[in-house]
Amino acid sequence: MSDSTQGVRIQSGSQALRSGIELLSSMRFAISLLTVICIASVIGTVLKQHEPAVNYVNQFGPFWAELFGALQLNAVYSAWWFLLILAFLVISTSLCIARNTPKILADLRVYKENIREQSLKAFHHKAESDLGETPEVAARRIGGLLASGGWKVRLQQRDTAAGPGTGWMVAAKAGAANKLGYIAAHSAIVLVCVGGLLDGDLIVRAQMWFGGKETYNGGGLIADVPAQHRLSDRNPTFRGNLLVAEGTQSGTAILNQSDGILLQELPFSIELKKFIVEHYSTGMPKLFASEIIIHDRHTGEKIPARVEVNHPASHRGIEIYQSSFDDGGSLLKLRAVPMKTGGKGFEVEGTVGGSTQLTNGLGDETLTLEFTGLRTINVENFADVRGPSATDVRSVDLRSSVEARLGAANKTVTKKELRNVGPSVTYKLRDPAGQAREYHNYMLPVDMGDGVPVFLLGVRETPSEPFRYLRIPADEQASKEGFLRLRAALSDPAAREQAVRRYVRQAIEADRPDLSEPLFQSALRALTLFAVGSGDGQGAPGGLQAISDFMEANVPAEERSRAGEVLVRILNGSLFELVQLTRERAGLAPLEQTDQTRAFMTQAVLSLSDVQAYPAPVAFELRDFTQVQASVFQVARAPGKNVVYLGCFLLIVGIFAMLYVRERRVWVWLTPQGAQAHATMALSTNRKTLDGDQEFVRLADKLIGATPQRGSNA
Repeated sequence: MSDSTQGVRIQSGSQALRSGIELLSSMRFAISLLTVICIASVIGTVLKQHEPAVNYVNQFGPFWAELFGALQLNAVYSAWWFLLILAFLVISTSLCIARNTPKILADLRVYKENIREQSLKAFHHKAESDLGETPEVAARRIGGLLASGGWKVRLQQRDTAAGPGTGWMVAAKAGAANKLGYIAAHSAIVLVCVGGLLDGDLIVRAQMWFGGKETYNGGGLIADVPAQHRLSDRNPTFRGNLLVAEGTQSGTAILNQSDGILLQELPFSIELKKFIVEHYSTGMPKLFASEIIIHDRHTGEKIPARVEVNHPASHRGIEIYQSSFDDGGSLLKLRAVPMKTGGKGFEVEGTVGGSTQLTNGLGDETLTLEFTGLRTINVENFADVRGPSATDVRSVDLRSSVEARLGAANKTVTKKELRNVGPSVTYKLRDPAGQAREYHNYMLPVDMGDGVPVFLLGVRETPSEPFRYLRIPADEQASKEGFLRLRAALSDPAAREQAVRRYVRQAIEADRPDLSEPLFQSALRALTLFAVGSGDGQGAPGGLQAISDFMEANVPAEERSRAGEVLVRILNGSLFELVQLTRERAGLAPLEQTDQTRAFMTQAVLSLSDVQAYPAPVAFELRDFTQVQASVFQVARAPGKNVVYLGCFLLIVGIFAMLYVRERRVWVWLTPQGAQAHATMALSTNRKTLDGDQEFVRLADKLIGATPQRGSNA
């Protein structure tokens, strides 16, 4: 039986109604809807869903972000047009099933035993033979053989040209599950779509449309949110997120909508007793689990449970999944490091997610310090990746180089040297106008392979940008104090002059006193330029850029290279003496001329130059912390889940039946020929395959002892 792509045709009603029903129930319309759903699902997979609007603006720009919002591509699966397409697909597929099921069921009941002999001779698979038995005996023998082989058989005695009731027809059929597969597969589509509608936002949106519920866009405590933004714990379907910090409990989930949030009340609250996380060597989490207690609000029962990824807990028909984890309000102790001349350090405490006003040590400026994050583990790759990126045919070990790039996809030619560099803190400094920069500072010095460990102070203007890091060299005590003493002394004119005189005494030989004063003036000029710039407000405020500007303005181009080398040597010598002076004032032993000292001085010069561009008056270093973990749960009441499971089962059964089950029908027409019978046999199948040809050869030989005729291709 061939399936038509036309829809249901009704005889009554207007032409528009008849055409609409025919289109809605046609197979081409259902396939078109499936295509649109597939495209929308791809978009929903590629484009992150339910992100804050600013994230789309930063990633795609204002135009595309506005377009995504207008088309609701940032919330595809809850968009009204997606739900409408699903509803139309359910109706269309249901009409297709209603149109074809009666014909399929009717076709399953009939054996088509009334087919004529001439029609059998026109079949592709056909055979004829003379049998040494009467038609009735042959019919019963053939019917028994087919029935024993799993065929459903019907015998018919009917008139022939030789006389009334003398011919016998054996009609058999097998593989009826092929047509049942059509019903199962199409019913599966309906069930999956219905399950998707039940577990989607359709019921939640219905409560918003008809129940007076509204999305919430404000801030504050969850307990203060009005009732029109809350859904009852009897809500039949929902899927939301619940964040619970260690030692606390919560019973209100958050449902993200495209234009805000809704609060979903739960019939229980979840208390997080302990959060467990384990990491790979790369720093990625390999296991996170939550030890929880479920507090039932109706019975007061306390139920302990453990929730892991792919191992949810369940209570009152609500599944509790381990979604992710976050900071639950860790306690931070920070120390402000002055980055501007004349600044003062101070201590500050806070919790992640909180904020505080800063006035101490900032002059007239008032800033808001927002504590945004704490990471106790930071695993970085310190391997040397400066090698060649392609196979070098001149290499001696060419075989190893080629094999490193062949084979499994996880093989890589980049060596990894993973190292945990310790905790880090992330915070924002917001000015009175509301503008904020984000900072990321490591607690411990990091060995970057430059001969001296450095403290990394990161800054970025927007979340879409990577952090840019200022490197401050660590002294022999693994602290910033050596650098900070040098920075403070550099801003002191008296200290600069004293350090330059020390440098001149060591650099000038005793028999050339006439060079002392010129060298003193040159060194003092270079150190002053490096410290405060030219002072005219035209050039750089200091650092290496100020010296470069001075040379471009005062030294001929052909002499700049040699003059630059001399000036840098003088600057380095003066700064080294300034370091020695600061250590002497601090009661420390002078630095010795070692490779580590030279590496410290090299990095110190670069840091003193770069610190001029640091955009904040202070940088905060992490002094101590008390970590508090929080677990993010996804709570879902999904009545459509079982419907979807049933649909998936029917889809598998239906596709398997349609692809691997062949519907076959066999007819054997037996006519009397004297005391014997003449048999005419034919077979029809819904698919022409080699298996069908071979099966007909076996059946023809077994049933009537004949070889299929030429043209059957058996």
